[in-house]
Amino acid sequence: MAEKTVSVPTISCGHCVKTIEREVAELDGVTSVSADAGSRSVTVTWDEGATSWPAVEELLVEINYPPAE
Repeated sequence: MAEKTVSVPTISCGHCVKTIEREVAELDGVTSVSADAGSRSVTVTWDEGATSWPAVEELLVEINYPPAE
């Protein structure tokens, strides 16, 4: 298992949180996802044999919540 927390400056409300959590949770291999509007961060845990961080990051960009550089 791997885990990463990233800053996502475009998170601004509860709807953003729910969208991120729902979409990322659907990605194969993701075991846990938690978004927080207060800290504007997302923490993802995934099975490295099933997916990778670049795949998670690509999905975040696709749904308009790109991680900060």
